[in-house]
Amino acid sequence: MSIARLAAVLLLAAAAAPAAYAGDCMPVLESPWIRKPPMAMPMMAGFATIRNPCPASVTLVGASSPAFGAVELHETRRVDGVSRMRHVESLDVPAGGAVTLAPGGLHLMLMRPQADAAIGESLEVELELADGRTLGAAFQVRDATAR
Repeated sequence: MSIARLAAVLLLAAAAAPAAYAGDCMPVLESPWIRKPPMAMPMMAGFATIRNPCPASVTLVGASSPAFGAVELHETRRVDGVSRMRHVESLDVPAGGAVTLAPGGLHLMLMRPQADAAIGESLEVELELADGRTLGAAFQVRDATAR
C-alpha cells in the first residue's frame, strides 16, 4: 500500500472514530445518595454528580425507580429570601463536564416511597437521557444530616 493510500485510510479512520465513540460513550454517576428525612415523609431527595466524559453533551429528561412512585428533577432557588423548589424539564451535561445534584440546588425528588428505606440500604434509580439511553445506579440511603 502506498504512503498516500495509507494516509487516506488513517485519515478516514480518525474521522470516523469520534462518531462511533460518541454513541458508545456514557455519562457516569458519582457518589449517588438519598437523604432520608428524620420522620416518615412522602418524599426524599437524591443527589450525585453526573460526569460526562463524552465528546458531545447529553441531556437528562427523566428518572424513575422501582422504590418510588415518581421521580422528578427539581431545583431549589432562593427567591426574596425564601427557598422555592421547581420542577426542571431537562438538564444538559456538557461534553467533558459535570453537573452536581446537591442539597440546596439541583436534586432528584423521590416521591411516594414504596417501603421504608433503612440507612445504609441501596435503592436503584435510573436516569433517562434524551437519546433514549438510560443510566442506572444504586443510591445509598443516608441520614438527613448527611451532606
